Amino acid sequence: MIANETSKGVVWTGRVLSTLATLFLLMDGIMKIVKAAPVMEMSPQIEVPLWVIPGLGVLLTVCTLLYALPQTAVLGAILLTGYLGGALWTHLRLGGPAFPVAFPVIVGAILWVGLYLRDARVRALVPWRS
Repeated sequence: MIANETSKGVVWTGRVLSTLATLFLLMDGIMKIVKAAPVMEMSPQIEVPLWVIPGLGVLLTVCTLLYALPQTAVLGAILLTGYLGGALWTHLRLGGPAFPVAFPVIVGAILWVGLYLRDARVRALVPWRS
C-alpha cells in the first residue's frame, strides 16, 4: 500500500522523523568528540574506556552524515544500525534498566521508518502487503 504511495504527507513524515534522529545522533556524536562532561561521566558506568569516546563520536558523526545525505542514506542507515546494535549490547551486558536498553532500538526504528517513508527506493525494496 505505502510502496506505491507518494503523498507529500508520507514523504514529509519521513523527513521529520529522519531529521529528528539525525539531529539527536549528531548531537550525541559531537558531545563525544568534544568530551562533554555528561558523556565522560557515563563512560566508566557503562565500562567504556575514556580514550574510546572521541573515536566513537567521529564514527557516529560520519555515519549520521552519510544517513542525512539522500545519495548515501541507505548506507548510513545500515552503519547506524550496527552502531546502535553495539550500544544495545553495551547496555544489555550490564543488566541495567529497561530504557537504556530500549533506546537504541527506538532510535534505530525511527531511522528506518523515516528512511522508508521518505525514500521510494526503500519502499520498493520492502513493500507492505495486505
